Amino acid sequence: MTATTTQMPAPEAVGQRAAQILDAMREHSGWERLNGSSMRYSTCWATFTGYPTVSEWSLDRDAGPLLVEALRVLALKAAVYELTGGDEEKAELLVPAPVDEMVHAVLAQFTLMSRMQAELRVVFPHATELEDFGYTRGCITDDYYAAAGWGDQPLRYWLDAAEVSRRLAILDTHLGPAGFGRGGRSHTITFDEPVAAAV
Repeated sequence: MTATTTQMPAPEAVGQRAAQILDAMREHSGWERLNGSSMRYSTCWATFTGYPTVSEWSLDRDAGPLLVEALRVLALKAAVYELTGGDEEKAELLVPAPVDEMVHAVLAQFTLMSRMQAELRVVFPHATELEDFGYTRGCITDDYYAAAGWGDQPLRYWLDAAEVSRRLAILDTHLGPAGFGRGGRSHTITFDEPVAAAV
């Protein structure tokens, strides 16, 4: 892990560079494949703590807009990484859980992302051990997003950490009776009894 003692870069610098990076990604020959591949990652979208915190979550309705947000976040993180001389800690921006989950879906397209990084000469940093789900409205991530000129963040996905916690507690009350615990990180289902096929 690379860390420096640099300050966070100015929003204007990050916003401008992030917008350039996202534009370069859109012009890359792998752009359409990246979008299509990331959207096909749906069979792996089985978490209980990110996407399900979106009210009335629907893969059909929400995958596209979340992909847009994830690609913007990757551009912001790449800009911070570049402008701080490769500081992974600074580049691991606070983002809401639903958006971060889509970031993982994009980064799962490893070969394509590796080629895109090499050809664009950009690093898309991501360090799970540095993730902090303490995103709050008005933090530096929001300043960077605004400076990139992408308009307002869709609040359907840009959920404050306190709101995510509240929603997770509600989800737990629904998932608990089905045998799921710890936000889906455990369950009491034994699979000993075969389930009859639906008729």
